[in-house]
Formats: sequence, structure tokens, C-alpha cells
Amino acid sequence: MFKEIRLDQIAANPEQPRKYFDEAKHQELVGSIQENGLLQPVVLRPVEGAAAPYMLIAGERRWRACRAAGLEVVPAKVIENIDEERAYVLSIAENVGREDMTIMEEAGAYADLAAAGWDAIKIAKQFGKTETHIKWRLGLLTLREEVSAMVDKGDIKPNLAWHIAQLNPGNQMVAATRYVRGDFDSESDAQHFANGLKMMEKQTTLTNEKAPDAEEQEKRKKAKAKAKDGLGQAEEVLLPLLEELAEKKPEDLAVILGDDLSRHVKVVGKIYSQVQLVRNLLSKAQGIQRAMTADFNKAAVEVQQETAKDKEGAAKEKTETKPAAKKTAAKPAAPRTKTAASAGAKSPARKAPAQKQTAKGGPAKQAKETPKADTTATK
Repeated sequence: MFKEIRLDQIAANPEQPRKYFDEAKHQELVGSIQENGLLQPVVLRPVEGAAAPYMLIAGERRWRACRAAGLEVVPAKVIENIDEERAYVLSIAENVGREDMTIMEEAGAYADLAAAGWDAIKIAKQFGKTETHIKWRLGLLTLREEVSAMVDKGDIKPNLAWHIAQLNPGNQMVAATRYVRGDFDSESDAQHFANGLKMMEKQTTLTNEKAPDAEEQEKRKKAKAKAKDGLGQAEEVLLPLLEELAEKKPEDLAVILGDDLSRHVKVVGKIYSQVQLVRNLLSKAQGIQRAMTADFNKAAVEVQQETAKDKEGAAKEKTETKPAAKKTAAKPAAPRTKTAASAGAKSPARKAPAQKQTAKGGPAKQAKETPKADTTATK
């Protein structure tokens, strides 16, 4: 049974799992309500001691649109004697599966239930989902904010988003940006790239592999040559045969192949199965190779930045040291210049040899004779 409840008596649920409301769809609903009224009632629960006597369990989007449309009352289903956890479960149930509920909002809602003690099996049973679906949604909560926004916008699909979520924050941006930029031929290729980055993070034998010895190098060389020869034969023999068969009409093949038709179906089926398997393996290998290249490039940039930093520090230290050296060298020169000028005679450097050659008492005698010679010169 429904009641007519005034809009000003209804408060929004602060724990509402949906946080994003599309403006265009909101305006579309406003127009529909203005034209036809509210066709689906909102769901409320009574609350005591609050400013508004009722709180929304389900229907916040409709409630918002009714206010915008100018309605004063809305039809509502009021559920009595319901606790907050049960109300929250009903709120999630009303929103899960709706097109306008984002993936990250769904993941956040499941996380709230998990925090309340619900396990993945119980959550899955409650909302008609598989346990894997719940776990994968919960796994998205490790995404950094920028990548979460890409997922909510639909730029990255849930399956790929889960693989990206397994990476550290820096590599999450690498994988997400490259996918959105269109660096990969398919979502599967992007997933293999993300898995390759994860292997780099775990420092598997791929990244720590020692340089192969001569014997190992020779083995790899032969394996590569064999694979190349095999692909060459496929291009020369198998592809032309398949292309020729593809040009025929089914009714023609039924006549041409006759009793051998069943054998062709089996052989081509086996070829198709192996091609799919090898294609998947090669795609994974390509993802690992790309991840290794990205990891190497990242390390190279870090080395370049560190080298540039060291050079800058060395140049700065040299600049600071050079003026100090000049100042130190200039200090001894100043006293010698001043002494020579004040004495008005030959410099001490020229007197030194005479002092060394003079016998005992020589320096004193020379010191007495020098003023006399100066006086005569003055006269």
C-alpha cells in the first residue's frame, strides 16, 4: 500500500551507493514526470529524531526529479521496522543492474557489505550474481582515481580493468593510458600487456635472466630459424590452399570434395584450433615483450635523470669551489707587494740569495751598509 508523502519530509540516504547522476537523463525524467506524473513510487523508511521523518531506501533519482519538476508530494512505499543494513541492501538491490549505476559504484556497494561481514558468496546470492562477479568487482577498488574515472566513463571495460587493478599505481597509468590511446589491436592484447607488467613487478626470471651463454644462443638461433621456416611453408602452401577453398561456394565444395569432405572438415577444424591456441600464446608473448620494453624504457629514463642530476651537482660544486681557490691564492701576494713598496728597495726574493752566501754576521753588516748606499743615491 502506498502513501502520499510530502517531498520536504523525505531526506536522501547519505549511504546511497550511487554517487553519480547523469544530468541529461535527469532532465529527461523531469520532463516525463511533468508530463505523466511519477509512475514508480519511491521506497522510504521512518527515522526518529531526524529533521525529516522519512529517509530514502530506493528512488533517489526519482525523488530528485520530482523536486525539479515542482511536485509537492510523491507516492511512496514505507517499510517499517527495518535496520540500516537491511535498508542498504535494498538500496543496492534497487540499483545493481541499472544502466546508470557505474561499475565503481557497484564495487563500492559490495565493499560496504563486505566490511559489514558479508562474504562474496552471500553477496552473490543476495543480488543474483556469481561469486566470481562479486570478487572481480571488489578487485577494482585498488584502481587509482584517474583509472577509476576511465572505467566509469566506459573507456575501459570491467575485464581489462580488473587486470589493470592488479598493478602498482604507476603501471596502472601506463596500461590504462596506452589502451585508451589505442596502442593495442584488441582488449585481449592490452590484457596481456598488463599481465606482462605484473610479471615485471614480481621480478620473474624474465627480468632477472642472465645473458645466455654461447650454447644457449645457438639453440635460440636454431629455434628461431625453424619457426621462420615453418611460417614460410604455411604462407607458401597452407594459406593459398585455404584461400582457394574460401573462394568456392558450399554447393561446389560438396561436389568437388565428395567423400573427402568430412576429412577436410576435421583437418581444418584441427588447424583452426591450433591457430587459435598459438594466436593466444603469441599475443601473451607480445604483451610480455611490450611490458619488458616499457620496463626497460622506464629504467633508462631513471638512469638518464640520475646521470643528469649527478652532472648538475658536479657542475654546481665546481662553480662554488673555483672562486674560493682564487681568493686563497691572492692572499700571500698582498703582503709581499706591500712590504716591497714600503721599503722602497729590492724585493725580498732578490735579497734571499745574498743572505744565504753571507758568512756569520754578514746579514747584519749588509743591513747597515744598505741604508748608506741609499743615502748616497739620494744625495
